[in-house]
Amino acid sequence: MKQLFFIIMIGLIMQACNTVKKEFINPFGSKPPGYTHVVVSDCAKTIFISGQVPVNEKGELVHKNDLAGQTRQVFENLKTALQAAGATFDDVVKIGVYIKDYTPAQLPVFRDIRNEYVSKDNPPASTLVGVQSLYNADVMIEIDATAIIAK
Repeated sequence: MKQLFFIIMIGLIMQACNTVKKEFINPFGSKPPGYTHVVVSDCAKTIFISGQVPVNEKGELVHKNDLAGQTRQVFENLKTALQAAGATFDDVVKIGVYIKDYTPAQLPVFRDIRNEYVSKDNPPASTLVGVQSLYNADVMIEIDATAIIAK
């Protein structure tokens, strides 16, 4: 019932907007090829964050062959992206998680780290998908997010 209410409310908010202004933000210092790290919609201040991967501020892949280390780096990158848009993890309403060669044994590793970042009382909606590969053979995890904040 709560999910239906949430969907209806988002629909009503979106209908109330006559024009939608979008802001495209790349908080890591350089524009990546073919995508934007953060897109902010003026209407209801909805924030869409592209899939974040385990790269540091220099764009270097970190924690090769270490799911825990890569997961933590991805959540730190999400934190940076949220801050650039004026949000926090408390504002995140949906995450999509993609883990390369996923097995259920990896779930506790992911969940333990995720729980350090997202709200324990109101965790976001979430999808976890096991995938065969990601954009780079050494990338084990990618996470995208959607957040909503007050105007």
